[in-house]
Amino acid sequence: MFKQLQELIDQILWDTDLKQLNRLQALSIRALRIFYGAIHDLKSGLPSLRAMGLVYTTLLSLVPLLAVSFSVLKGFGAHNQLEPMLIDLLEPLGEKGIQIGQQIISFVDNIEVGVLGSIGLLVLIFTVLSLVKKIESAFNHTWRINVTRGIVQRFSNYLSVILLAPLLLFTAAGIKASFYSSAVVNKISSIEPFGAIILFSGEVLPFILTIISFTFIYILIPNTKVRIDSAIFGAIAATVLWKISGSVFAAFIVDSTNYTAIYSGFAILIIFMIWMYINWLIVLTGASISYYHQHPDRISNQSQVIRLSCRLREKLALTIMQLVASSFHHNETAWTIETLAKKINISEYALTIILSSLTANKLLTTTGKDNQYLQPSQSLENITLDMVLDAVRSAEETTHLQPDDVVTVEKVDDVLISIDKAIADASKDISLKDLI
Repeated sequence: MFKQLQELIDQILWDTDLKQLNRLQALSIRALRIFYGAIHDLKSGLPSLRAMGLVYTTLLSLVPLLAVSFSVLKGFGAHNQLEPMLIDLLEPLGEKGIQIGQQIISFVDNIEVGVLGSIGLLVLIFTVLSLVKKIESAFNHTWRINVTRGIVQRFSNYLSVILLAPLLLFTAAGIKASFYSSAVVNKISSIEPFGAIILFSGEVLPFILTIISFTFIYILIPNTKVRIDSAIFGAIAATVLWKISGSVFAAFIVDSTNYTAIYSGFAILIIFMIWMYINWLIVLTGASISYYHQHPDRISNQSQVIRLSCRLREKLALTIMQLVASSFHHNETAWTIETLAKKINISEYALTIILSSLTANKLLTTTGKDNQYLQPSQSLENITLDMVLDAVRSAEETTHLQPDDVVTVEKVDDVLISIDKAIADASKDISLKDLI
């Protein structure tokens, strides 16, 4: 039964031709594929492990982060909103959330930034920066990014997150509070249908503000260019999950007496850690949804793992080198993986397999911001087609597994040597410059 259901889901998701569907049906299938990719990531277990690591880092950095935020908000005269906002964030924890919020605020009040001294202040900032660095690492892993930011760029980006994110959240809380306490709003709400409209707006406003906050995080944190529509899509999904999980957590976990009976005085801390873990898991899931929305070609199930034949690898390698060399020779805009995928009409993941072998053999190099632009690594006259074909034909070979390690008869080796010689004779005298 389960196998048949899995086959039906695979048929709907992967065997459906989106060009034959109407716009609404095609959008629905695309959305299902995106969520399938995010669920597949969750099943791998890595987002769960990273969420656990972020819980530990958050516990160490929460009080210093709030202390820095308190100092920033104090400059804007909004520091009094810190406790109400924190308690509102911990609302799913019920009465325990109020206790935790008050305890954290008491810790923050005990930190006197002015008397810490230069070393103490540096340690405080370093603790906060380490939290943001770990968040960026988790986001970069979700976006399949191995390149990290430079020290200067990292410091400026982290500082903007530390300063702007709390300001955005607390400004949102202030808007929400003033919305309900305004005398004008209360007077208008007594008049129908304006009262119903205002009541509806009051319910929708927290969702919109949360979506804006998540969008800001998904655009700024990853070390790559995230499209606004992809960030918003992931932010909407994360917000919905956030609100649902809050209701479920409040209804089924906080009211349970099992934690108090088992952990006694540690029950509040355990519940707080579980709630943080759920929140971080939701944040990472939203980042995964944003990633697959921006890169739908990288969504696949196990039956659709990309495997390139030898002929396809050779054709892709020659096509990539020809396009990159042509743009370089004619001083045109350099190619990126994204633009190449659209030009060749193949997925970015398939191109990555070929590009890794070309860069490893020093035929291509990356340059520009975030190393996204492709350029030849040597003069076009020095790169022959024989070098390109040899690079992709020997891709994924290691020192422990090579053709010479295979035990065979002499006649087979002679045939293979003849084939290699024929390919080399046909391509060694043709350079990239001749190809363009």
